[in-house]
Amino acid sequence: MQAMRVAAVSMNGLLGEPQRVLSAMDSWCERAAAAKADLVLFPELVVHGHCAPNTWELAEPVPEGPSVRRLVEIARRHRLFLSAGLSEKERDIVYNAQVLVGPDGYVGKQRKLHLSRDEVNHYKGGRDILVFDIGRCKVGTIICYDNQFPEVARIMALRGADVLLMPHAARFKPWPDTPEGEAAARRQSHDFVSLYALRARENSCFAVLTDQAGRAGTLDIYPATHENQPHHAGVALIWGPGGEVLASTQQQRVQEEMIVADLDPILLASERRLANYMLRTRRPELFGELVRDQVSS
Repeated sequence: MQAMRVAAVSMNGLLGEPQRVLSAMDSWCERAAAAKADLVLFPELVVHGHCAPNTWELAEPVPEGPSVRRLVEIARRHRLFLSAGLSEKERDIVYNAQVLVGPDGYVGKQRKLHLSRDEVNHYKGGRDILVFDIGRCKVGTIICYDNQFPEVARIMALRGADVLLMPHAARFKPWPDTPEGEAAARRQSHDFVSLYALRARENSCFAVLTDQAGRAGTLDIYPATHENQPHHAGVALIWGPGGEVLASTQQQRVQEEMIVADLDPILLASERRLANYMLRTRRPELFGELVRDQVSS
């Protein structure tokens, strides 16, 4: 791994308004480039919105679709890598996907593996766990709920990942429009995702997390206060390979924002040379139970 600077953008993924969202992403990338970032992480499903009622119609092929072409153009113009979530359609099946593009074009995609709550009404789970070499480092992407399965991060680390990207569209519940309500919602977001520092520590990887931020719309099929409403209080965090916080969003207001941190390869080397480096001391021969189906017919 080489020294690099990463940015995480916590922004609103408005339901069914990809052009408006992509224009906003372009502006964020301009700010990230001005901050000398090499890589920018955007949230899960930010382009098309999280579980929009017309997800099937909105979904696009990857990488041939117009949204990925626009993302490639943005990355090329600002000379950086960016990771963004969208609804992907292949042979009329829709996937929750995170695409990675760079100055030289499309790099690859990661499909969400485990679907949460109402996502099963729109998406099919992916099957591949991928790591991409972008020159300065190797990155793997763990989408939202997938972070609760530690095996995913471990496999990416075993496949050489230096940096784990963790895009989210995490919903807890709508919040009241009061300073106290916003602060409580933000603290809940921060408290919930803070446990993912373990994914960094137990695999000696850097980790970059961002969540959508704001009310993306309102779904008529649920009560206004239902937890499935696409209302995201927002959070972004960047951790070092020991699980230490390198950058964090504030915890008082629900708003869009960007954080930036430098990833120092010396930190990575320091963690991986320790006697208790887990990828060295692990005993895979003991874990066969993990790959056996626990459901009987």
